[in-house]
Amino acid sequence: MTFYLSVFILTELMMIAMVLHVAHYSGFTKTQKTWYLLTFIAIMLCSGAEFAVHCGYYISSMKVFMTILTVMQFSTAPMLGILFVGALGLNRQKKIAYIYLAINLLVETIAAPFGWVFYFNDEGYFRGNLFIIYEIFYFLSLIYLVVGMILVGRKFRNRDARTIIMVIVVLIAGIVPMTLYQIHVTYIAVAVSSIICYVYYNDLVQQDIQAELIANQEKMSGMQSHIITGLSSLIESRDLETGEHVSRTASYVKLIAEYSRKEGVYADQIDDHFISMLSMLAPMHDIGKVVVSDQILRKPAKLTPEEFEAMKKHAEVGGDVVREVLSGVAEEEYISFASDIASYHHERWDGTGYPFRLKGEEIPLAARIMAIADVFDALISKRCYKEAIPREEAYKIIKEESGTHFDPKLVEVFLRHKKEF
Repeated sequence: MTFYLSVFILTELMMIAMVLHVAHYSGFTKTQKTWYLLTFIAIMLCSGAEFAVHCGYYISSMKVFMTILTVMQFSTAPMLGILFVGALGLNRQKKIAYIYLAINLLVETIAAPFGWVFYFNDEGYFRGNLFIIYEIFYFLSLIYLVVGMILVGRKFRNRDARTIIMVIVVLIAGIVPMTLYQIHVTYIAVAVSSIICYVYYNDLVQQDIQAELIANQEKMSGMQSHIITGLSSLIESRDLETGEHVSRTASYVKLIAEYSRKEGVYADQIDDHFISMLSMLAPMHDIGKVVVSDQILRKPAKLTPEEFEAMKKHAEVGGDVVREVLSGVAEEEYISFASDIASYHHERWDGTGYPFRLKGEEIPLAARIMAIADVFDALISKRCYKEAIPREEAYKIIKEESGTHFDPKLVEVFLRHKKEF
């Protein structure tokens, strides 16, 4: 009897733990929580009833009470599969549960006075000649549970089959000893099965949550990209440029970064994430031009020293403008990266650039890459103040400015792959 007491206590403790977990878990809806709580509480009730019947302390004066308790158990036990399928999220479970419970309860209530399924006498509990009715109800519930798990798990490759097999094995390990050998460990098996099902479905829910999170992140990233490209194109249109400069320079910086990493140039700094951010945020390099007047931006001639000083302010304020535009839309990492590009892409390798006269590797790598792409595209493009020059001449200028204007390592990478540009 100590064995049955241990089984009963273990079952109850496991189910109490599951009830507490479900009650405090935020990953399920209120409806799902209700189904899970009903399932685990039903297992507790059935396990308690089974122990009361088979604990060895039966008193004949309790026949009526024990009969009522067993009717409740025999009506509830086959419901476990239905309840758990409801927790798995299939539709119309409430109606099916009501119908199945009503049928079970009606049959057991009718059969109880005649001892068809079970009966109690002065000596204790005995099975009736039609005990198979209970076994059929239990079997149908098990089949319903398996079908429900298949339906829920169809979209999760190779996951549902393994779990269903485990559940069947554990349930059979409990049902067979009870039905054939009257060893009453059914509900410890049911409890273990319910925990397996719960862990299985909880894992699937977490996968759904993760997939939804990734989709939202991709949606946010797409929105950020549209905002960045749109604002950058708007700025370019102010000095009579089209959005093609934005898209071309974004392609150029991506190529320079990819070839640099492939050839081991700044490979310790350039990874997939760096390249992704660089190509996405490069269009914001001239966003500081929002503070420059149209008269200067669209002047069809060389700027005066005073006008050039005013033009240089677009780099000085570029980082601040980036922060104002992207604050609340992008993460700090993206804002800082874009700010570096906007603020420092006019710095020069020899320290004679603007606005802060940074030198060498003091200049952020993203801005050094941006400088080559920006100047190259400006050279080969027609602007309001100049005509486009041939590409070969542009390559020559970039080469001549290596070590003075541009990072010499990046220039070497650029020139080795000039046909790609």
